[in-house]
Amino acid sequence: MQEDIRSLLLRILDEAYDKRAWHGPNLRGSLRGVTADQAAWRPAAGRHTIWDLAVHCAYWKYVVRRRLTRMRRGSFPREGSNWFATPPPEERQWRADLALLRDEHHALRDAVARAPRARLMETLRLIYGAAAHDTYHTGQIQLIRKLTRDSA
Repeated sequence: MQEDIRSLLLRILDEAYDKRAWHGPNLRGSLRGVTADQAAWRPAAGRHTIWDLAVHCAYWKYVVRRRLTRMRRGSFPREGSNWFATPPPEERQWRADLALLRDEHHALRDAVARAPRARLMETLRLIYGAAAHDTYHTGQIQLIRKLTRDSA
């Protein structure tokens, strides 16, 4: 039974990030084709950009992995926590942050696959929450993408 839960967690993490999902676009798909200029576009003062959301999702994948594995704080590649300043729109940096998101997803997925059963059960809701978090922000990204098209 425990391995069934592990498989389910891996599946929902993947569906929320990069595998075909019942709910429509996943996080990776919602970011496909987004340019640095589009990613840095802010719908209004005080609102998040697509770039903000992508790095925020990477950070929370890191946090869940850190809590699952009990690793020390401070090893996330970007300085800060939770929400990070959007850099000036530059394609190389945008691609690097998309790679960071991908790498954090794979690191979380690997941690879930390798976690001792007892630890997996202790963090079950947190892992499930990481997938829900991706899905939630995917919806926001889809809306911002539509707004960027409408504002052009």
